Amino acid sequence: MDNKKLAVIFPGMGYHSDKPLLYFSKRIARENSYEIIEVNYKFPHKAREIMNDKIRMQEAFETAADQIKEVLGNISFEDYSDVIFIGKSIGTALAAHFDNELQVGARHLVFTPVPQTFDIIRKNAGVVFHGLDDPWCPNDVAEAKCKELELTLYTVDKANHSLETKHVATDIRNLQDIMQKAEQFLLQG
Repeated sequence: MDNKKLAVIFPGMGYHSDKPLLYFSKRIARENSYEIIEVNYKFPHKAREIMNDKIRMQEAFETAADQIKEVLGNISFEDYSDVIFIGKSIGTALAAHFDNELQVGARHLVFTPVPQTFDIIRKNAGVVFHGLDDPWCPNDVAEAKCKELELTLYTVDKANHSLETKHVATDIRNLQDIMQKAEQFLLQG
């Protein structure tokens, strides 16, 4: 192991790696000598069609997992001194699933998790960023599960599932703070 580092990006349903949270965290990882792998998947439904529908949510998860399996199954994770999974929304649950299934032991940078993420993610696996106006994950769930699982929780006031508010200037300040915290976490590896 030559101190090689790997960051795997797990996007959300409508939140791809060219959007701010994933785009900038990917750039920070690259600047800090991480090899980047982005997994991509296509879903049978749009995000708004599966909200609060457990069956469709499970179908979306399984569809994405099948598409990811081929990419991640070919990676020798043991060749890396540090592996970080960077996920957004359903991507956070997929990251936790593959961390367990492939026994990676990855560190997790979790942007706006879905509640199912907390059923899968390992104890003390990383940091969670959660918007206090996120309709996908109730605040009490995020707070209780992060405490139970010893995950560091950062909340963003009045922020939605994209960690955005109704004010651009506020979003820019928040994004800077989020990325500083993400980089601090990344540098711990």
